[in-house]
Amino acid sequence: MSGNKATGRPINPPKLHHTTFTTMQLDNMVAWYELAVGLIPAFHNDEAAWLTNDEANHRIAFLSPPGLKKPADKGHETGIHHTAFEYATFDEWLDNYIRLRNHGILPFLTLDHGITMSIYYQDPDGNGVEIQVDAFGDWAQSKQWISSALEFASNPIGTYFDPEKLVAAREAGLTFKEIHENARAGEYVPDTIPADIFLPELY
Repeated sequence: MSGNKATGRPINPPKLHHTTFTTMQLDNMVAWYELAVGLIPAFHNDEAAWLTNDEANHRIAFLSPPGLKKPADKGHETGIHHTAFEYATFDEWLDNYIRLRNHGILPFLTLDHGITMSIYYQDPDGNGVEIQVDAFGDWAQSKQWISSALEFASNPIGTYFDPEKLVAAREAGLTFKEIHENARAGEYVPDTIPADIFLPELY
């Protein structure tokens, strides 16, 4: 793994506001994102939708023009691998995993990246959706850690975990800090580890 190529660049940066997807199943996508991450349509018709789950007018948009084609090999094509949403606390994050599991929505990838504990899902079109919690509970600390920790440089992908083992650990009384440390140590590794981090093919 190569070293950190990031350097400071003086700029007055804009904030990331939204992401827009094209889709051939607009209504299914709107319903899924509302269930998964609480994105509510600000506007939704037969051709497009703009969704938000905070003070912004929209965070995700879907366009459904005629003439769209299915991807030939989505999992191995270049482009966005996933969008990400973050919970403020470990309990909210893990409770959301349980809620989605009870709705039959299961992840295809679960990783402790060191900076975050992350659960990855696929929307109806096969796009990746990460739902995470900051491992430090503080962006300043996690930003410092990702840029300087040899532990991250040597393993930026992270350690796989079984979310059901996290549920059991919390029920046994372990704290978030203890669970995170145990996950990094490989104590919650799933029975089957994915062969790679590619998006599974849905088409």
